Amino acid sequence: MEKAKVFFTKEITPEAVVRMYEALGRELKGKVAVKMSTGESKKSNHLRPEFVAPIVNRLNGTIVECCTAYGGSRQEIRKHWAAIEERGFKKVAPVEIMDEFGEFEIPIEGGVHMDTDIVGTGLKSYDSVLILSHFKGHVMGGFGGALKNISIGIASSHGKAKIHSAGVTIDTSKCWGECKPKQDDFLESMAEACKGVLDYVGRENMAYINVANRLSVDCDCDGNPHEPEMADIGIFASLDPVAIDQACVDAVYASADPGKKALIERMESRHGIHTVEHAADIGVGTREYELIEL
Repeated sequence: MEKAKVFFTKEITPEAVVRMYEALGRELKGKVAVKMSTGESKKSNHLRPEFVAPIVNRLNGTIVECCTAYGGSRQEIRKHWAAIEERGFKKVAPVEIMDEFGEFEIPIEGGVHMDTDIVGTGLKSYDSVLILSHFKGHVMGGFGGALKNISIGIASSHGKAKIHSAGVTIDTSKCWGECKPKQDDFLESMAEACKGVLDYVGRENMAYINVANRLSVDCDCDGNPHEPEMADIGIFASLDPVAIDQACVDAVYASADPGKKALIERMESRHGIHTVEHAADIGVGTREYELIEL
């Protein structure tokens, strides 16, 4: 597989997000979903509505989410809609919770732990998808970027339980305890769910942007995250989800900021890079990339 192109800019602005998308040279067509996290609370480090509004409007897109598999503000539909409205996303663009009216299975070819993924019924109505991710740490996955946003992000609550249990259960009350798998099995299941989504949507109908700012060790699913200990890095864009996450991880290690130590510890203690490794092994993308700074 030839090297993927990953575009990069140090400028972190709404306008820069649009320029990075346009640099990819792929116009997402038809009805466009913009998959992002709307955050667990106002304190979360998720991308803010005013920051994402220009790219969503540029695509005439819809911000899409799915319900979580844990308690909190986004597991139940009513609470999830209240959280979305409270954070101001409906003021800047259309929003859909894709599993509000059901879910369906999609096949996974070549999976070790999962042969199907479970996603929100709403995914059926979209022709193309922009995966717009906030790159940061994660308490379970080590870090969250494009691969997590595709897998856990697009899965329904039952799908999330299936991924977190490495295919053992869809029961959200069991995936954190009695059915919790070995760490690498969970990470591999995330990568396998990614492959299912890419094959279903069509790789030619997807693009990826990672915004590496507010680099907390905690995910946007944490309502009270640690403050970031390292400075912002920039925005990355690619047509390859493996390459873009690899580039973000490499940028953290290459940073001269001593504050990177906390994020590196979080990534390494959870073996986070293994999601990237397994995704490459099963053909989701390549870890080899050319970084093009704009």
